[in-house]
Amino acid sequence: MYRSHLQEKLNESLSAVAPILCIVLLLSFTIAPLPTSVLTAFLFGAVLLVIGMTFFSLGAELAMSPMGERVGTCITKSRRVAIMLPLGFLLGFLITISEPDLQVLANQVQAVPNAVLIVTVAVGVGLFLCFAMLRMLLSVPLNALLVGFYILVFILAMFVPRDFLAVAFDSGGVTTGPMTVPFIMAMGIGVSAIRSDRHSANDSFGLVALCSIGPILAVLLLSLIFRPEGGSYAAVVIPEIEDTAALGRLFAGSFPAYIREIAVSLLPIAGFFAVFNAVSLHLEKKQLIRIGVGLAYTYVGLVIFLTGVNVGFMPAGSYLGSVIAALPCRAVIIPIGMVIGYFIVMAEPAVYVLMRQVEELTDGAISGAAMKHSLSIGVAVSVGLAMVRVLTGISIFYLLVPGYAAAILLSFFVPKIFTAIAFDSGGVASGPMATTFLLPFAMGACAAVGGDIVTDAFGVVAMVAMTPLITIQGLGLLYRLRTRRAPQSAAPDVLSGLDDLAIIDL
Repeated sequence: MYRSHLQEKLNESLSAVAPILCIVLLLSFTIAPLPTSVLTAFLFGAVLLVIGMTFFSLGAELAMSPMGERVGTCITKSRRVAIMLPLGFLLGFLITISEPDLQVLANQVQAVPNAVLIVTVAVGVGLFLCFAMLRMLLSVPLNALLVGFYILVFILAMFVPRDFLAVAFDSGGVTTGPMTVPFIMAMGIGVSAIRSDRHSANDSFGLVALCSIGPILAVLLLSLIFRPEGGSYAAVVIPEIEDTAALGRLFAGSFPAYIREIAVSLLPIAGFFAVFNAVSLHLEKKQLIRIGVGLAYTYVGLVIFLTGVNVGFMPAGSYLGSVIAALPCRAVIIPIGMVIGYFIVMAEPAVYVLMRQVEELTDGAISGAAMKHSLSIGVAVSVGLAMVRVLTGISIFYLLVPGYAAAILLSFFVPKIFTAIAFDSGGVASGPMATTFLLPFAMGACAAVGGDIVTDAFGVVAMVAMTPLITIQGLGLLYRLRTRRAPQSAAPDVLSGLDDLAIIDL
């Protein structure tokens, strides 16, 4: 069984990485030649990316999703808030500390100590995971909470130092990465499973959406308290590789750091689940073995994946951005960035977790293909807007405010499930590929045009997290219009039964 699943995940990974590989090769042989050392590191990184995504996807299916679902069901079964909220906060805190994307962002933001930024973000996620669980139990409309919290976010953002604004919004995107999404999304399914009303399936989504707001508020508050003296960042180092032996040493030397990092990341989650199982779940030995195998796959996959993207993709992204932005026609970086953004989102490991759960919970009414194209269009637009910021220096505020206003306005006109999926998608799209390729791409371009990297390049992750909110809800609006116009006998309303869906046992 594992072999057939492994082959399926390998095919998915190859189809996800191949387009971005072809785009980079095409650019490197035409308008943006790469040094041989950068190109060879990128190619080897792409191989590791495929292998890492394959193992991670299988591990998330075998371990992270079942763990999240069972924990979510168990802690809400008693409906005792005194138990739910502390456990929810602890889970949110531990999972965020474990998130590799957050480590990448913290390393690139030098104005605040890593530990301070990481703990602040983790507290934000923990608190908002509690809010998300209460929302599901009390059946509070998601769009009502989104309106209130985002109004608070933008009011607070008006008083934050300009150097810290983009970093705050980026932190909301990086916290929902490959470690967080499978667990939290499955936890939402588990929490909603104890409800018997007709809206439980719709409310199983939305945890990721609210957990993305917590870090933004937390970092905005941190900037008011901490008051860093100006912004600073860590420049991307372009490797110099003389031969294949040096290439091997470069990657081999990086593996130990990620072996330790992912071990530290996974141990709190595995330890929490082990204690929780001993106290409450009491799973059978066969189930525990399956979850153990899944955790091993997840560990191996993340180590390989992060080594590939950090060592191979980050320098390539930075160098490409700097070369393209230095061309006589700088504006060409906007359409090129949009093409890269369209395809690169499919290399995000957590995207496939979201697509699979959406298809299962909607019984195929919302297809994975429709989700994929909507996400790709959203990320393409976001990268294009990010490149406009790099070239013009326009404040991210002028893009985020109307963007989120449009997304929240749409939430009142589309089916509820599309709103929840859309806001979850924003967090899913802004994963490790955004932080290790798109952010260095923007930083390299910003340096080439002489812009302020902290204010103009940072924020690309926030843009990637915003635009899918509009495109996925646009998909929902299209579904609603089509089902209203179609004759009942010829085209039944595929959305009419969404409220009555049973919870799928993952």
